[in-house]
Amino acid sequence: MSLLKLVGVLLDYPQDALWQHGDELLAAVDATGLPAVRRMQLETFVRELLKSEALEAQDRWLQTFDRGRAMSLLLFEHIHGESRDRGQAMVDLIEAYRKNGYELAAKELPDYLPLVLEYLSQRPQEEARDWLHHVSHIVGLLAARAGERQSPYTLLLEILVEYAEGKLDLGSLRQRASQEPRDDTPEVMDQVWEEEAVRFGTEAPTDDCKPNSRPAYRTTNAATQQVQP
Repeated sequence: MSLLKLVGVLLDYPQDALWQHGDELLAAVDATGLPAVRRMQLETFVRELLKSEALEAQDRWLQTFDRGRAMSLLLFEHIHGESRDRGQAMVDLIEAYRKNGYELAAKELPDYLPLVLEYLSQRPQEEARDWLHHVSHIVGLLAARAGERQSPYTLLLEILVEYAEGKLDLGSLRQRASQEPRDDTPEVMDQVWEEEAVRFGTEAPTDDCKPNSRPAYRTTNAATQQVQP
């Protein structure tokens, strides 16, 4: 399993199947080729995740990435917000995937960071680095905000910035994050709910409230191979 694939799996909503593949995840950490300190940090992250109950890990993920827009893993939300440009950007990204033989499953959003990482894990190294370089300002800000929230996911986001940029300099982003008003407090969330249109009857959503996520973690014999992006 490549580094980008591994980070994508760990950044995704932790489905129950993840706990069935703990040995593969730890083997993939050993094969990342990361510097020793980062490798030890990543191993600690994985072991702590595997020690936690699934419901606990899922709640932690929701508290981190599903409360407010500041920590959204949907990249275009940070670029285009709710503008019309976002829809066209998603269409263009889907077409880029298809040109390289990568098809999305139903309900998958093309700008969801774990999905982007899965796609890039199948592309040549220089191409993957170039893609991440173009969104590293977003990932860096996510890392700074996660650090401000003292989230363990900070590590994964920092690793992505380092992969794209070759170094990590988040000083100015951390300062910005420390000065931002939080959008994940109960008061702000209540205000958002009040502003949302309430749908009833046939217009009510039929799906449950779980976030969109990648298909359940797939086993792979490549888990112990030396990492390629």
